Amino acid sequence: MKFIRNHWISLGLAVFLCFSAAVVSSAYKQTAAASGRTKIIFWHEMGGPAEVALDQMVADFNNSQKKYEVVPQYEGTYDEAVQKIIQTHGSKSSPALFQSFDISTAQIMHTQYATPVQKFITKEHYDMSPIAPAAKAFFSNNGKQLSMPFNISQPVMYYNASLLKKYHIPTPSKSPSYSEITKTAKELYHRSHHQVKGMTMEINGWLMEEALANAHQLLVNHQDGHAGAPDKINLNNPASQKYLRWLQDNIHAKDFMNYGSGSNAAANEIAGFMSGKVGIFFNTSAYISQLTANPKLKLGISYFPHPDGVKRNGVSIGGASLWIGKDKSENVQNGAFEFMKYALKPEEQAKWQKATGYMAINKNAENTKTLKGLYAKHPEAQVPFEQLSTVKPNNANSGLLMEGMQYTRQLEQTAMGQTYEGGNIGSTLSSVNNQMNANLRRINKANNNFKKVQ
Repeated sequence: MKFIRNHWISLGLAVFLCFSAAVVSSAYKQTAAASGRTKIIFWHEMGGPAEVALDQMVADFNNSQKKYEVVPQYEGTYDEAVQKIIQTHGSKSSPALFQSFDISTAQIMHTQYATPVQKFITKEHYDMSPIAPAAKAFFSNNGKQLSMPFNISQPVMYYNASLLKKYHIPTPSKSPSYSEITKTAKELYHRSHHQVKGMTMEINGWLMEEALANAHQLLVNHQDGHAGAPDKINLNNPASQKYLRWLQDNIHAKDFMNYGSGSNAAANEIAGFMSGKVGIFFNTSAYISQLTANPKLKLGISYFPHPDGVKRNGVSIGGASLWIGKDKSENVQNGAFEFMKYALKPEEQAKWQKATGYMAINKNAENTKTLKGLYAKHPEAQVPFEQLSTVKPNNANSGLLMEGMQYTRQLEQTAMGQTYEGGNIGSTLSSVNNQMNANLRRINKANNNFKKVQ
């Protein structure tokens, strides 16, 4: 028995070692550059269909030339990845090229761990004019491009055109006001004999920030951080009050469906929309591919709404950008920029939009066969780009250049959630604003202490 037991242990160990060797060999094949090429390690956070599309883009780039080989590596969620990027900087395991989400821009800029892509743009006289100005503006500071916009989305209004037609309700305008949406939502609720809720708005801090951007309302001082590190937040402003009052009025009128917040909110919202339980919702344009997959649903898309009496200022982008690690050799950094240029080519952008739902930010992509075919089949898919391209960038619609944005958005969601439950808007905003400023003071104090130590 002892012999048999030892035999099986030895056999099991051998199998384990063979399996381990196979895994290591497979991993090595995925990360080793082809002979004679410079390896560019690329950390990203794309999962599902977006990861498939990104892997294909990388493979196409690698096959298009023989000098560089980009090696994509999935690093988890945006929050997880940005911490890994910061913690590994200066080590052999740090990436040469990395993707990071919009609200981490200030944090990465202040670490000085990345080489601003403006250095390469200037050196090569690279033409950035085809790239959507609003997308460039979010990832720039003092006129210099910090990183390259990549997977970009915008908030839009989705409506079920089939339901509106069924109940003889006019379709919304391309750039609707709060009152116009309320009118449509109430009509849908009443004409359906209360079987269909008129509208919903996910409890999401990003959407609240977009409402302020579209109303030309700054949230933090120093021009939303674009003119210097902010030290004061003003959430209790007229635009925030109008936005929350609009939502609260629809909740009181019972034409509003509350799907809450968190990871399941968007999924439940989309399910309710596609099943005809709610007629209007507001969220990222990246959902277009998913929504147009249902042949029974005639999808309508309008711009994100603006307050009555206020001209549309335009919304900010969402998504992420590509950065170049400062701790890598000049040759490696050059290779990272070569991939960026490839990713922004019109045809690559067109394929990226069709496969993922993210927006093609190169205006010349609109002329490709790929997007012309997509728009011929789904004309509504062109609306987000129109919204993006018709906006003149300013400090209010170019994102918040401020650290601590993750917690700030949590507090914005707190304000929305309490309002949905019937809380007083003024006192809710005042309380949340105090918490935001307390957190910002802690961040600024920590940054100042770090600078003194350095």
